[in-house]
Amino acid sequence: MEDCHPLLRGGRRKEKGYNHGLSTTQMHVMATICDTLFPSLPLNKENSQDEVLSSFYSTSGSQFPLPDEAAELLLLFKRCVPEAYPLVRWILWLLSFKLGTLFLCTTHCLHWKWPFVLKFSEISLEKREEILKKWSKENSWVPLRVVFVVIKLIFFYNLFTRTDVNGHNPMWKAIGYKVDTREKLKPKKRPLQEGVIETTYETNSTLIQSLSEKGLEVTEDEEKNVYKIKCDVVIVGSGSGGGVAAAILANSGHKVIVLEKGEYFVSQDYSSLEGVSLNQLYESGGILPTHDGKMMILAGSTLGGGVIAATSWRSMITKKLHIESKVTISSCGSLLTPTLMVSSGLQNPNIGKNLHLHPVQFAWGYFPEDENLSGSNYEGGIITSIHKVLAENSTPKIIIEAPSLGPGSFSALVPWNSGRDIKDRLAKYSRTANLFALVRDKGSGEVKGEGRISYRLDQMDKENLRIGLRKSLRILVAAGAVEVGTYRSDGQRIKCKGIKEEDFEEFLDTVTVVGGPRSRGELWNVFSSAHQMGSCRMGGNEEEGAVDENGECWEAKGLYVCDGSVLPSAVGVNPMITIQSTAYCIASKIAESLK
Repeated sequence: MEDCHPLLRGGRRKEKGYNHGLSTTQMHVMATICDTLFPSLPLNKENSQDEVLSSFYSTSGSQFPLPDEAAELLLLFKRCVPEAYPLVRWILWLLSFKLGTLFLCTTHCLHWKWPFVLKFSEISLEKREEILKKWSKENSWVPLRVVFVVIKLIFFYNLFTRTDVNGHNPMWKAIGYKVDTREKLKPKKRPLQEGVIETTYETNSTLIQSLSEKGLEVTEDEEKNVYKIKCDVVIVGSGSGGGVAAAILANSGHKVIVLEKGEYFVSQDYSSLEGVSLNQLYESGGILPTHDGKMMILAGSTLGGGVIAATSWRSMITKKLHIESKVTISSCGSLLTPTLMVSSGLQNPNIGKNLHLHPVQFAWGYFPEDENLSGSNYEGGIITSIHKVLAENSTPKIIIEAPSLGPGSFSALVPWNSGRDIKDRLAKYSRTANLFALVRDKGSGEVKGEGRISYRLDQMDKENLRIGLRKSLRILVAAGAVEVGTYRSDGQRIKCKGIKEEDFEEFLDTVTVVGGPRSRGELWNVFSSAHQMGSCRMGGNEEEGAVDENGECWEAKGLYVCDGSVLPSAVGVNPMITIQSTAYCIASKIAESLK
């Protein structure tokens, strides 16, 4: 791991204490819940001699520092779902008392001996499992289910992504996982290095020098403690839209500054460690839920594209930057461009509306290793291969694709029905293949602020996802899976080796697409999304769109949007090329106007 970027190396938290803000009594309850989710259990007789598996099954989720590390991840939810953090704290506090436990756990905490009522930490493992199962199905008081989902997600995600300084996790060997350590391609130089200015490493004096060396005019206003920088174009964000726009405008002879909050990584920087990679490359460390917890969103957040000068906005030492430009372009993506526009004073009602996410549902199949089929799921997933399910008019309505799920993401998705059940499922990780169904959504959502996202599926979206799930399960069975299932909260699955066709069809009839964790049904699911579009869509007038057909804002001349948020609807496939093409057209128009 020494060759990779320092931010992408493994390593446990140093002994500096924790920032989760939970009291000792709350953490005692948290540890007990973690023990219930992942208890120490004896291995079955068949595998009792397997030391690796035996250690895996005997590990308890209450072992230090697992509960504290999981509690740290709660802070990620404060920005996206601010209600979740105080709710979890309140429930943990109640469970530290007998009356609170009686209120939340009812008869499960009663005991026939004095003192008759037990605190949560005093209840037996079997009864604690029954309590968590009840919370998972809770539909009369949904907050209990929300607490269960949040703690379950952060605990398992942390458990399977945490590493020591050598990039090792003791859980991985038992589940058949190992990090890719193959030698990486090492380019002679970092392609963008000559144009990048990382303000984290600059002082006041060196920043002026660095900007001047890039051909930019910089002056200092000592009275206001500001550096004034002049350029032709300033672009906020360097992704598929911003990167293309920067290249077009720079090649047209204009001085371009790209502002980017993410780090600059190239191929030799990567460690293949799931946790630190998600933390550095994606918004909120890859844990970005919608406000109701229905959708987990994977949104890239790192430097990319062609830039002339890029500066990080996340860590200035002591001066403010005042950039004067002829044109300003927002390329922050569909989740952050609306936030930037609103915070800048724009009031068009279309800003933040019409968000499309290409909702996804997963299916899985278990393939025991044999002489005809060896290897591991993370070694052979061809993620570029897709299967299009056609409608009657031959238009693709569903895409089925094979994703690559690391152990942290996999364990967070797997339904929990008991400690034994989830350990059995996780032990099969390396031989569990996943497919997902993706739909071109008719439903839409709204960006209400940074990390504040709401989303609602259309009924047709749910039906298309159901069709896609059924098709995915058929593919897995045809490929030789001996057991298949979905990620629905009840752990829906069926053993299919030698199964009759009519029995399998009967199982498929039970495959449904249910609501999210806050729904009123007993069953629920968490949807996923890696594509975001449409939150500042183009329109023929101010009533129809946030920007015009050239990407220019109706309310501010010279202010453009150049990213996936301008797309008027979901495109139904990976939108990257569509975004790049749209950015090319918008930037070419801007270059013309600047002549």
